[in-house]
Amino acid sequence: MRKRILGLDPGLAILGFGILEYDPATTRNLNPDLQVVDFGVIETPAGTEVGSRLCTIYDDLNSLIETYKPDSVSIEKLFFYRMGNTILVAQARGVMMLVLAQHSLPFIEFTPAQIKQALTGYGNADKQDVQEAVQRELKLQVIPRPDDAADALAVAVTGWMNLL
Repeated sequence: MRKRILGLDPGLAILGFGILEYDPATTRNLNPDLQVVDFGVIETPAGTEVGSRLCTIYDDLNSLIETYKPDSVSIEKLFFYRMGNTILVAQARGVMMLVLAQHSLPFIEFTPAQIKQALTGYGNADKQDVQEAVQRELKLQVIPRPDDAADALAVAVTGWMNLL
């Protein structure tokens, strides 16, 4: 029976998501069957009241989960330099956690360095190296766009690698 992992790259303005499907029986094979189901972003317009933006994240993430029925979720841990932005992203993250709890979905969190290490072998890899690793691991013709969706796929791949 195939399983799905939802990768999430938290944000208030742009929340990236990536959904991968795999067969647990082939996970440890040299050529595992890891497939991209979907990826994209949930966007909330700047200038819109924060409560409305959080409601959009809540509604859209619920729809995503109901549509794709993931078995597990991988999330990038919160890591920011600017305090004001950190608070807004933390609020969006709280909404994400609420939705996951309502769906009884298990999740695991990874730091940016853990994601970079898993995909490139180097915890301080740059964004381009990570995106190229996502393209290579998922056998995609091009690097996924926008960046937030590629980041969410990187989180999902890291979650899948964690199963190995």
